[in-house]
Order: sequence, then structure tokens, then C-alpha cells
Amino acid sequence: MGRFNTSFGDGFILVGFSDWPQLELFFFIFILIFYSLTLLGNTAIIAVSRLDPRLHTPMYFFLSHLSFLDLCFTTSTVPQLLINLQGRDRTISYGGCVAQLYIYLALGSTECVLLVVMAFDRYAAVCRPLHYTTIMHPQLCHALAISSWVGGFINSLIQTGLVMAMPLCGHHLNHFFCEMPVFLKLACEDPGGTEAKMFVARVIIVALPAVIILVSYVHIARAVLKVKSMAGRRKAFGTCGSHLLVVFLFYGSAIYTYLQPIHSYSEKEGKFVALFYTIVTPILNPLIYTLRNKDVKSALWKLVRRGRDLGP
Repeated sequence: MGRFNTSFGDGFILVGFSDWPQLELFFFIFILIFYSLTLLGNTAIIAVSRLDPRLHTPMYFFLSHLSFLDLCFTTSTVPQLLINLQGRDRTISYGGCVAQLYIYLALGSTECVLLVVMAFDRYAAVCRPLHYTTIMHPQLCHALAISSWVGGFINSLIQTGLVMAMPLCGHHLNHFFCEMPVFLKLACEDPGGTEAKMFVARVIIVALPAVIILVSYVHIARAVLKVKSMAGRRKAFGTCGSHLLVVFLFYGSAIYTYLQPIHSYSEKEGKFVALFYTIVTPILNPLIYTLRNKDVKSALWKLVRRGRDLGP
């Protein structure tokens, strides 16, 4: 296969789900509904976290950042996918593809770091309850949130630069957005062991945070089991369980996509896994945190009643 000249005048064709034309209408309706619910659910989480004084705590501060991340994360891919499913235009410019890859990786990397920060917050709340307010003071919370965003965008800048520096053979991307493993599959050659360098970077940003979170929850579980009150145990497991479920959903799909060797990566399977973590997971996050959290449910109902009182 001849080398593809990736100049800014060239573009890519996103194959998407064109291999299953009979399913494209179903996918369009399904994704549009889930995207709308994602926008509604995560916006509601952000709104109640800001408007209800009872939720002005570090946990909900980080949760509002996670909701904003999910809004941006799903919006970086879904509008392009909906256009693709209509069959009107499956092309994307070179610059647009690079931008999408960079933003998508940046938001995903930021979420990896933010979930570690949220685990640290739960660790401090459960294992160091008497010192919690001293440890998680507002300055530290803001610093941790900013560090998550900065770290995610720096990691994305490095990885996007490495990917786009590789010579590509072809312009058909067998995916519905500009995903990193698909680019690596399209590479003509691997100058200087680029793939190996990127794998190390992915281990640092994906696997290492997952290990830190698991270790922190081992300590949390030990601390919770020492609590004599059943009500106290139930409350601790409720708040921590919500976060742990989100961690499993996010890291499970991320590890499958980014930590397997490129030669064994299946583009067809990858598309459906990507559907899960770009479409399903962002709507599950607000559901998990609201259905398992009395404070959020109470704040939501209070916001709904306030809206009705202000209505005609």
C-alpha cells in the first residue's frame, strides 16, 4: 500500500457503521436519545451541585467536574457520528480529525486523573474523617481539579503529536471518529518505536490510576468494616460504591481499547466498545450518582419544585 501524504489538504473517510446499513437508522435514534439524556442528566448534576448549598462539598465539586467532562467527552464525537449515520457526509478534514483526536484524548485523560482525585477524596472522608475538612480545603480541591485538566491535556498533546508524526497508508478510518488505535493500525511503519513509547504513556495514564484507585478502596473497605454503626457503613458504601461503579465502567472499556497490542485490536469490536464509553457511560454516571445518593435526589426534587413554583 502506498504512503498517504497527510497534508492539511487531505482528509479522511470515517467508515462508521456503513458495513451495517440496515442498522444505521436504529443507531441514529438510539444515539440521539442517549445523547439528549446525557446532556440533560449531566447538566442537572452541575446545576444542583452549584445551586444547593448542601452540596457545596469537595465530593460534589469533583462530581460537577466529572459531569462537565462527560458533556464535553460525548459532544466531541456524537455530533460527527450522527452526521455520519445519515450518510450525507462521511469525510472529515485532516485538521478536524487531529482536533477531534486531541480533544477526545485530552478529555479521556483528564477523566482518568479526576477519578483518582475523587478516590482520594473518598479515602480522606472515610479513613481520615476527623481531618477531612482540613485535608480537602477549597484551595487543594481547586488545585487538584486544575491539575487533572492540565495533566490530561498535556498527555493528549504528546500522544496526538506522536500519532500524527507517523506516516499513514490510506485515508479510510474504520471507525466513527478519529480514534488512536485506528490511526496506529493505519501506520505504514513505526519509526523510532513510536507505538512502544505511546504504550508506556497509556500505561501511565490508564493503568497506574486504576491501580491507585483500587489500592485506595482496599483501605476504604477496611475502614468501613471497622465502623460499628450499620447506618454509617451503609452510607459509606453507598457514596463510595457509586464512584467505584463509575471507575469499573470507565476503566474497563479504556483498558480494553488502549492496553491491548495493536496487532490484536479488532476495529469492528472497537467500534462497539467505543459506543459504550462515548454514549452509554456518560449517561450512566448521573443515573448512578442520583439513584444511589439521597442528597442528590433531594436536591433534584427541590430544584424541580422551585421550577414549578416559578412557572405560570
